Order: sequence, then structure tokens, then C-alpha cells
Amino acid sequence: MTAHTITVMRTLLAILVFAFPLLAGQEHTHQHDPVNVGKAHLETSCRPEAQKEIDRGLAMLHSFWYAEAEKAFRGAAAADAECGMAWWGVAMANFHPIWAPATPAELKTGTEAVANAQKAGAKTDRESAYIAAIQTFYSDAGRLDHLSRMHAYEQAMAALERDHPKDREAAIFHALVLVGIGINTPKDKTYAYQKRGAEILNRVLPEAPEHPGVAHYLIHSFDYPELAELALPAARVYAKLAPASPHALHMPSHIFTRLGLWEESIASNLASAQRAHEHLERTMKGATAFDELHAIDYLVYAYLQLGRIEDARKLVEQTNGVTKIDNPDQFAAAHAISAVPARFALERREWKEAAALPVPSIIDWSKVPYAEANIHFARGIGAARSNQLDAARAALARLGAIRQALVEQNSAQWADRVEIQRLSVSAWLAHAEKKEDDALQQLRAAADLESATEKHPVTPGAIVPARELLAELLLELGKKDDALAELKNVLHSAPGRRNALALLKAP
Repeated sequence: MTAHTITVMRTLLAILVFAFPLLAGQEHTHQHDPVNVGKAHLETSCRPEAQKEIDRGLAMLHSFWYAEAEKAFRGAAAADAECGMAWWGVAMANFHPIWAPATPAELKTGTEAVANAQKAGAKTDRESAYIAAIQTFYSDAGRLDHLSRMHAYEQAMAALERDHPKDREAAIFHALVLVGIGINTPKDKTYAYQKRGAEILNRVLPEAPEHPGVAHYLIHSFDYPELAELALPAARVYAKLAPASPHALHMPSHIFTRLGLWEESIASNLASAQRAHEHLERTMKGATAFDELHAIDYLVYAYLQLGRIEDARKLVEQTNGVTKIDNPDQFAAAHAISAVPARFALERREWKEAAALPVPSIIDWSKVPYAEANIHFARGIGAARSNQLDAARAALARLGAIRQALVEQNSAQWADRVEIQRLSVSAWLAHAEKKEDDALQQLRAAADLESATEKHPVTPGAIVPARELLAELLLELGKKDDALAELKNVLHSAPGRRNALALLKAP
């Protein structure tokens, strides 16, 4: 990072600390209000009863409560048949810049919503610009990939922001798509798009310190080891701005996890899981919310770093016992279902337990193959390290097949992550077969690939970092100095990792 960049970042941190402190310290009287999702407003030409639903949907949109936001926008459309911006909101609720690419069903719903928005009409040039901007994302879905359409939408939002400089929401949505492009470009370690988004949010922040989207997107902008400290002011206030949103309660834990603040991460995710559970008890009794599973994923990680094994075990049992999910195709739910038991077995070094992990039937893994890979990664490492070499080879073959499928789907980001897992399993299998040079070569390749890219926001961290696995192998081979250097790198990117700290003290 250049001296100029460091100076800019320090200045930004000072602004953030100045803007957020009163909010961070106050207890909002409405903190436990079940309908408080924060304050946001987008001026439209729609009827007052529709405008109310638009603002409500907008606030939920800024906390990624997409399903509930869509309900509010559809309510606005029902209240005003000539409100094109209501259908704009439905289209936005099916567009997830930070999450995974839209599913075929979401693309269909979003495309239909854009058509409805155009049919209902826009009464101002600004409303037309909003509808045209989201149309750029949906219109070429059959021809262009997700990231290309994100770039097209970004250009449209940049023009909208330029043409309407007093429109705060235009600036915030422009910042969001910039951050989303950065997250979907994980090998750009300069974080150029994220920093551009943060500059916009920093400009808006003094005027709107209670806007949930500003705090939320600042967290995503700085959700990286080198930048995480910059997001602490936002992390410590965001949950207070939208306390009814499970995601708003969870999101601060991204920064707490990056900085090894395990107790704060646990508190954040306990609140999120409870809020998600309460919401689903009212709306889909008997099912488990994907938001709750996402929080559990982070909780198990934090509990393991503190050595709170029994607390983690209870959540693993809860996860394994899930029989119905509110949105089973949602990628965070699938990731939690696979990552929680995989992480629990491997972090405890229970190799036979890891090797015997089942592939849960509750998820259609063909829709989320990268999540299925977590199970085969755990199986492969566990089998190789408990001398079940045929089982390790079977896991390795499955990881290879998943990676190839992702390559054919042009999902390079997930293909790289599965490749890291495949190389790691292959290395430990080679070690079991006494092929030490091959083992070291493959683990170094896995560690370098992992260092060259960023983790996806869905996960608190790799199931086991490849560089940590490399350090452990080096220790087994008597290369202690090399191992210590690798462990220092692990702890730089993942402060407070319990196993890395333990390996540092190994004789």
C-alpha cells in the first residue's frame, strides 16, 4: 500500500470515527421494535400509500433483506398501479451485488419486474433513469455474464449520480455496485473498486449518519485484513440502525472476525440467529432461516477460535438436524450446511470424523457445487491423515469433478476456491504416500492461490487455510523455520486463529 493510500485511509478513519460515535454509544429506544429496519427515503411520484411501502422496502433492501423488501415493493405496486418505481424495487430485490449471481428464477422475476416498471411508467426523468439502469443488468442476461452486466449497471448508476447530485440514494446504490464489482474481482488486491465505493459513502456519511446502507456498505468496502480496522466504527453502529434485520445484526461480525474480536462476533451472531429464528416462527414455522444458518457458520468459527468446543458442538448438532430451510437454494444456507460440520471436525483434528462426514440431502448440491466441495475437502484431508487412502482419492476425484464443472460454468471465482481445496487434499495424500516433494509443491501452490485471491463474504474464513496446512506439513518434515514464516503470514490475514497460534508454540 502506498504512502498516499495510507494517508487517505487514515483520513477516512478519522471521518468515520467522527461521524459514528454518538450513534455507537446510544441505545435506541426502538432497538427491539420488530419492524425497525432503519431509515431510508427515495423520493418518487407515486401515491403516498405507495411511497410509504417504497421507503420501507428500500430500508430492507439496504440490509439485504431481499424477500421482505420484495413484499413491500409489491405492496407499493398494489397501492398505485401507475408507480413504476414499485416494480423497480422488485427488480432490485432480485439483484444481489455482493452475493452470488442471480439464479434463473431471480433473473426471470427481475426481468418481468423491469417490464412491469416500464409498463406502469415513470413520471420523471430521474425515475426513468433508475428503471433504465436496472434494465441494463437484466436485459442481456442470456448473452453476458454476471460481472459484465454489473459493469453495465455501474456505468448507468454513475451517470444517474452525476445527473442528480442531490439524490443520496443514487450515490449509495452506485457505491454498492462498485463494492460488488470489487468483491466479484477477488484477485484485485488493490481493492480499487471497494475504495471507490467507500469514497462515495464517506461523502454521504456526514449527511446521513443513520442510513443503514452507508454503514452496511462501508463494512463490505473494508472487509479485508489490510482495511478492516477502518470499518470498526461502522461495525459498532450498524446493528443499532436496523435492529429488526437479521443481516444488520450479523454483518458487524465480518469485521470482528477479520480482527480476531471473537466475543464481539459471538454477540453479533447470537443476536442475528435469534432475530432470524423469531421472524421465521411467525412466517414459516418449523423451517430454519438461511440467515440463522449464516450466523451459525460464523458462530462456530468464533467458538472454535476460543476453544469453546461444546458451544460449537451444539450448533453443529442443530445444523445437522435441520429438516427445512426457508430458501434452500440460497448460497449462504448451503455453505453453512456443509462448512459447519467440516470446520468442526478439521479444526479439532478429528481426522476419522472428517473422513466419515455425510453429504446432507437437504440441499440440491447441483445448484451450489462449490458448497458441496467443503464436505469433500474435509473428507479428503481427514482420510489422508487417518491412512484411508482410497477414501482420500475418492474425495480428490470429486473435488476435481466439481472444479471442472465450475470452470465449464465460467464460475472462475468458485473454481479457484475449489482448486485450493483440491490441491490441499492432493498434497496430504502425497504426504501419506511419502511423496514429500510433491506434497510441498502442491500445498505451496494452494497457499499461493489462496493468497492471490480474497475469501468470499459468505464465509468467516477458509475451512482450514492452505498456508496453515502448509506450515503444519513443514513442521512434520522438520522445517521449523519455514513453518514459522508461513504461520506468521496466516496470522496476518486471520488474526487469532487458534490452531495457527498453537502451531507457533509447537516444539
